[in-house]
Amino acid sequence: MNAASTLTTRLTTGLLTERPRPRGIAGWRHAHWLAVGTVCLGAFLGQLTASITALAYPALQRHFDTGFAAVEWVALAYLLVLVALLAPIGRLSDLVGRKTMYIGGFVVFGLASLGAGFADGLGTLIALRAVQAVGGAMMQANSVALVARGVSEHAMRRALGIQAAAQGLGLALGPSLGGLLVEHASWRWVFWINVPVALVGVLAGWFLLPRTRHPDAGPVPRELPRPVPRPRGTARTARTRLGDGGHFDLAGLLLLAGSTTALLLALSAASGLPLPGWAVAALLLAAVLCGLGLVRQERRATRPILAPGLVNTPGVRPGLAVSLIGYLLLFCPLVLGPVLLAEAGLPTARAGLVITLLPAAFAVAATVGGGLLPRGWSDVARCRFGAALAGAGLLGCVLLPAAGAPALWPALPLLVAGGGLGLLLPANNALVMRAIPAECSAVGGGMVNMARSLGTALGTALPVLGVHLAGPAMGGRSVLLALAAVAVLAVALSRPVRRR
Repeated sequence: MNAASTLTTRLTTGLLTERPRPRGIAGWRHAHWLAVGTVCLGAFLGQLTASITALAYPALQRHFDTGFAAVEWVALAYLLVLVALLAPIGRLSDLVGRKTMYIGGFVVFGLASLGAGFADGLGTLIALRAVQAVGGAMMQANSVALVARGVSEHAMRRALGIQAAAQGLGLALGPSLGGLLVEHASWRWVFWINVPVALVGVLAGWFLLPRTRHPDAGPVPRELPRPVPRPRGTARTARTRLGDGGHFDLAGLLLLAGSTTALLLALSAASGLPLPGWAVAALLLAAVLCGLGLVRQERRATRPILAPGLVNTPGVRPGLAVSLIGYLLLFCPLVLGPVLLAEAGLPTARAGLVITLLPAAFAVAATVGGGLLPRGWSDVARCRFGAALAGAGLLGCVLLPAAGAPALWPALPLLVAGGGLGLLLPANNALVMRAIPAECSAVGGGMVNMARSLGTALGTALPVLGVHLAGPAMGGRSVLLALAAVAVLAVALSRPVRRR
């Protein structure tokens, strides 16, 4: 028994002990860009699986002989698990090491993708997609932190821009690659294509990522200031422990999952899911109650998964809101565009090429767009300009067809909107990560990615709701006008942090 226990301890310690990079790589002055490239593999894979899966929906409906409402949960199950786990996995990563967690994410993601390709039932496929999301959360909760803490201060914006470009590349490649795989091979290859990328990610992470936790290092700093209600004129603070002294916040995790699941179910029911009318109201009420319970739980928990002290840090809360808005603006046109272009009579192949312009412009602007702006502009100015540009592009998608523009009317506005988002999101991420204490960077990065995932989920659900309620033409235009207004909100939220 003692021998078995000793062996288990050694295996666990070996798996959780981060290995240093080879000396030749660690000593190279550009080694940090190799680490950024490794993080970009995870960013690419996460967005590829988000966009490529939608192309398999018709094939899945035929193969499993079911409706779209059921097949849609192949995507929603992934997003719900991702949203629920990003923050707690980010917290766990600060304790066990970000490199360890990131490499483990590739392993889980690759194995779940392999199993999903062999799934013989829709329920099995949805369950494996949930497991796949666990691996995705392990990668995404650490990606921003690995980039932000692995490069110098002046290179952070460029590095985060490269990461955003990798996301845009995966997002843009997904539709065309998914169509080819489904048409010439099988829907199963939509999931199997992830396996070789995950294998490369494991090898690259092992050799190219620096250690984030040394074997002889002491415990990670465990406390954050958390403002508490206090009489006017006083300046007392409470301390929120991040490590010892409490159990894992399971209640917070369940409330977070319950609120997001109820909200998306309500949107699906309102969009045509065969549920009674009272179910929509009940689900919305459940979402509100779970959300209020989550706020109360996080204020009381010893180890809250959302770290209220971190959220209340100046600049973090509006930055998270802008991150959510940015991905809402990015994904809504991707879902809505094909419907509107089909209504305008554009062939599917040409419509796909037009829609690709949005993520393609996003990727280019995130990589090199910042260098085209005046060098003296702050990140706040870049955020405001990018949000305004995105709003103008989305507004153009409404105004040009009303002016009798040709069938390819969305091409230029989508380029403008994608370019604006490519300027907005890297600068906003840099602002958020600068506001977050270094010892909590993985938790903060996880919350940034959670906001992004919430924006992605809402961007997938809201266009369907608009089209269902008002029809393709009127509903689509109403959604685009609402998106332009939300872009104005992002401009207002982007403001400098005033530290006391």
